[in-house]
Amino acid sequence: MSQPAPVAHENRWKIFAILIFGVSLIVLDTTIVAVSLPTIIRSLGLNLTEAQWVSSLYSVVFAALLLVMGTLGDKFGRTRIFRLGLLVFAIASALAAVSASAGLLIFARGLQGVGGAMILPSTLATINATFRDKERAAAFGIWGAVMASMAAIGPLLGGWLTQTFSWNWIFLINIPIVAGLLLAGISVFRGFDDRGEVTGFDIPGTVLSAIALGFLVYGLIEATTFSWWEPKGETSVLGISPTPFAIAVGIIFAAAFLALESARLRSSRPVLLNLRLFKISSFSNGNITALTVALGEFSALFVLPLYLISVLGLGTIQAGWVLATMSLGSFASGAAARHVAAKFGPARTVVIGLVLEIVGILVTGLLIGPSASAWLLAIVLAVYGMGVGLASAQLASVVLAEVPVTSSGMGSATQSTARQLGSALGVAVAGTVLATSLTASLPDALSAAGAHARAIDGLVSATADSAGSAIPALSEKLGPAIGDVLSNSFSDATAMVLYFSAGVLAVGLISALRLSARQRVVEG
Repeated sequence: MSQPAPVAHENRWKIFAILIFGVSLIVLDTTIVAVSLPTIIRSLGLNLTEAQWVSSLYSVVFAALLLVMGTLGDKFGRTRIFRLGLLVFAIASALAAVSASAGLLIFARGLQGVGGAMILPSTLATINATFRDKERAAAFGIWGAVMASMAAIGPLLGGWLTQTFSWNWIFLINIPIVAGLLLAGISVFRGFDDRGEVTGFDIPGTVLSAIALGFLVYGLIEATTFSWWEPKGETSVLGISPTPFAIAVGIIFAAAFLALESARLRSSRPVLLNLRLFKISSFSNGNITALTVALGEFSALFVLPLYLISVLGLGTIQAGWVLATMSLGSFASGAAARHVAAKFGPARTVVIGLVLEIVGILVTGLLIGPSASAWLLAIVLAVYGMGVGLASAQLASVVLAEVPVTSSGMGSATQSTARQLGSALGVAVAGTVLATSLTASLPDALSAAGAHARAIDGLVSATADSAGSAIPALSEKLGPAIGDVLSNSFSDATAMVLYFSAGVLAVGLISALRLSARQRVVEG
């Protein structure tokens, strides 16, 4: 589809700088919690399910609201919604910082998701609508590099703040940054009209999509509490665990949402999701790739800090350094992605990135163990980070390349929704795989190590419910033999999550190969 060239705004690069700082903030907050999570678990007494919600509710709310926020940006102005989102994000960060209970922290993380949903689509849509040709390629390249590097810097910054001050500072740090961005935007955004063509709102679609996403992710996360089928404890529905019912309700509402959007589109009423955009091959395949890349990435980021701290015994700063090697790889490859794309094309660059991600995460899984070398893990994760940088830097550009400028808000919000849904599902499934693996392997291993039969269930529950955080204390209390069993089992469970991540990334690679085939057709 041809797109009219936008009128160049004299402040466009200043505007871009503020948007990039804003998106850095919300991406940073997606991963900064990861390495601090074991400390938060101990400080607030969280169980595994609560820890999953702290990690994933941000992404759940983010994903549920991105589409409507993209539409609001098109109607009222993207930078206006961006600034309002920054304010909401700062308020939520303050609440998270003063949280003394799991409930308040989880609520604050959800509110952060509201702010993040207002910020992210505004940045992508503004870039897509404001820049063209070489400037557009440069802007998307910088955006992708920032996304990749900030996601990896988060654990390092989180580790430093937590170990040097306290975990509360991973949220407090957001407040002065937001204040600076809001002050800078007063003059820079003046006179900048960035509204699209939106005539109304799709309230039923908004409700249905939020319910669908909520039930799907709730079912996946709470599977660790209620089990997948046989009820655990007294909570059941018709004698069955609530988990399959929650997932089924989510699927039903998702189908109802798609049917509603199709009907509203045929009758020319406002829609939350323009399904006709999915007739664009680059848009549909690109969104599948975005979802699977995020799912694989965040499932790995959920378990790696737990393993590094609870099994290898690293401090939060040391664990942050290991994970930050991804940042070095991401930043280097993200900065070079524009040149790689100039030689091979954006879609092939995404393919190259995904291959590196799959290789990196598979080798990491093979290296995982109670006595693994942190340095070797860091080197392999740097390779994985290089893949993330290449894929992320060009994926957004590929997804939005053929989307009309007037639909930039909706198109960018859809791509962001796919990524955030993948993030939430990644954490949810990672927790489920981790708990299932521990529950399956630990009882026999503990029995073989001589653990008393009556103590086995308690040890399994303590290890799984604490997401591994109880391993050091249990090892000290019960002796090295039991400690070795717990560490080995947790290492094996972590490796299983990483293999799952690699499998999901392989699905993304298939979609990326279709994008590459489309690129060859266009070039031919």
